[in-house]
Amino acid sequence: THTRKVKMAALTVSFAGKIGATAPRVANARAAGRVGAAPAVRGTPLRVKSASARVASRDSLRVAATATDAPLGVFKLEYDISKDDATKSADWNEPVIVAVSGAAGQISNHLLFKIASGEVYGVDQPVALRLLGSERSREALEGVAMELEDSLFPLLREVSIGIDPMDVFVDADWALLIGAKPRGPGMERADLLEMNGAIFVEQGKALNAVAKPTCKVCVVGNPCNTNALIAMENAPNLDRRNFHALTRLDENRAKCQLALKAGVFYETVTNVTIWGNHSTTQVPDFVNAQIGGEKAMDVIDDNGWLENDFTPAIQTRGGLLIKKWGRSSAASTAVSIADAIKSLVTPTPEGDWFSTAVSTDGNPYGIQEGIIFSMPCRSNGDGSYEIVDGLEINDWLRERIKKSEEELTKEAECVSHLTGKLGGACELVGEKADTMLPGEA
Repeated sequence: THTRKVKMAALTVSFAGKIGATAPRVANARAAGRVGAAPAVRGTPLRVKSASARVASRDSLRVAATATDAPLGVFKLEYDISKDDATKSADWNEPVIVAVSGAAGQISNHLLFKIASGEVYGVDQPVALRLLGSERSREALEGVAMELEDSLFPLLREVSIGIDPMDVFVDADWALLIGAKPRGPGMERADLLEMNGAIFVEQGKALNAVAKPTCKVCVVGNPCNTNALIAMENAPNLDRRNFHALTRLDENRAKCQLALKAGVFYETVTNVTIWGNHSTTQVPDFVNAQIGGEKAMDVIDDNGWLENDFTPAIQTRGGLLIKKWGRSSAASTAVSIADAIKSLVTPTPEGDWFSTAVSTDGNPYGIQEGIIFSMPCRSNGDGSYEIVDGLEINDWLRERIKKSEEELTKEAECVSHLTGKLGGACELVGEKADTMLPGEA
């Protein structure tokens, strides 16, 4: 039985805006009680005001809000843990602070509810969500917060929303950088790198200034490998090993196709690596993959299919989905982000590994240093990882890994002015540099 009283912010929803912005902070008290109690909506009208600590008093906004322009039921619960069932929360950890950019987008719409439910960080791990959007998505962010409230997740202790990463990233344990601008018609890949690069410079600097030095960063917004490089180079206070670019969706796609070809269930497919860039130069590794503990090449016994059908199918899967459905793979991307995080917060099964794009500094495969490159990794479950050494690299793999390495090196040169390196020349122009379809995830 707990004898001490612990106050926890069960679900505090606020809006943090930039200096001089009129982004509202909405808060309405909820009566003290147990998790799951109905909100007590007070009779006084909600008040909307700027939440940024840096906004001068003359710029502050305080106006009466109605049900048409502000969400109802936004609350803060004073939570007395001694009154709760000990089996619910006695062993809960301190809340993990998760910052998410692009929080009003389709990917986040799937992901946030997985995180809040405990599926990602664990059933004994409370979470505080910090959601980053833009001025244009401000009201949509409020809607996201309202849906999270209405879902009654006991582990969700706080939700805050904002448009300034310097506010949203404060003390973050994890930063999931999902938001990025898609490539439009006729836009060169180099132009996309430049356009999104500015976003990740700002976010990298914000992480450097206000996030915890131990913050883990997963970049999803494309081109995610080089966006992760830009963020990393602008956040020298954070460990370079804590920056990841998402290639888990590619790994999941590869596992699916290998399982279908072999006529087995997905969970029997292990040891799948995605090498290189999240683009059509990526290399899904069937040489080291296993199916039911045996080499995938022996189980499938069809090198022609593996080289000529399987490999391009994984490389272009996202583009094909867009053609079929008219939209990018938001739901499966969200699942893969959850999988990527779980791979870092739970120990990797003995003998297996997972794919994630990380810094090549000191890597055992001779990949050029100074880029973010997908490789096989394993974790002991504390958020750290090690690159798995000793995989077989035959001539077929080596040739294609080199091609992806060269592409990422060129991308790094294109953004050298954003990473503090001078003298880079951008060669990613023309059709030959077109290795990612617009909107592809």
